[in-house]
Amino acid sequence: MDKWTELRTAYQVAKLGTVSAAAEALHLHRATVNRHIDVLEHELDAKIFIRHLRGYALTEVGHDVLRVAQKTEELIEDLSGRVQGGKTQLEGEIKLTILAPFASFLMGAIADFRAENPMCYVDVDVGEDLARLEYGEAHIALRAGPRPDHPDYVVSSFGRVEFNLFAHDSYIARHGLLSDLRKTQGHSFVLPQFPEDRLPFAGWIKQHVKPQMIALSTRNISVATEGVLSGLGMGFMAVHEAKRHDNLHAILPPNADWSVQGWIVTHVDLHRTEKVQAMLKCVKAHSLRFLAA
Repeated sequence: MDKWTELRTAYQVAKLGTVSAAAEALHLHRATVNRHIDVLEHELDAKIFIRHLRGYALTEVGHDVLRVAQKTEELIEDLSGRVQGGKTQLEGEIKLTILAPFASFLMGAIADFRAENPMCYVDVDVGEDLARLEYGEAHIALRAGPRPDHPDYVVSSFGRVEFNLFAHDSYIARHGLLSDLRKTQGHSFVLPQFPEDRLPFAGWIKQHVKPQMIALSTRNISVATEGVLSGLGMGFMAVHEAKRHDNLHAILPPNADWSVQGWIVTHVDLHRTEKVQAMLKCVKAHSLRFLAA
């Protein structure tokens, strides 16, 4: 399809929400913008937008077009910067999708990135599922567990994420330490609600924690952390996260089986762009400080 001009126009309409705003941004007449959209929809034989009184909403096909256009624009902007010898300041959005336990060390990486690239802003999404990088849902994904095997993904290791069972001072003062693994009765636990295959310590929980011992269960890692910090119960946490709190204490000896491999994932099309490389440099530098090698 040789409709790059029309694709760029549709991208601006989708991004800005109205034909008028897109026309102003592109220095085109409103009629020209409407014609570009009509040509593109005719070429695709599908509607890209649903017109309504307040502007334009994307159809499912439109969302796919937007992702393609966004990726194309980023590649062109990156090429322009390289042609000018890297003299242009990096700018615009960079999206990351992460697991909640990575948030603490990632803030330092973002701070360094922003100090070097003040015209950029960072969008972070926390979720359990790997974003579809091929559709532009994120520039960089931080994941743990099995190595992502998508053929178009560039995957690199950034260390192992270690976990242990932790208790707050206030919990220990009321219930004491767990001195014998065979005697968990009388203790309370804060547990995550995730499939067992995602939890390296799931076997220990199944063996030692009975339903009546569960004080709180949640899918939200932040809620689970607050539960442990409040003394509600003992809970499993990433070691690097627990170290940020002086009043948390590891209950069990370190266990090599309670660690998962961490991965940095990018899409091959955007991996070498200057913006992505700049963020990768900061993320990798900070991961060395927080995660086990």
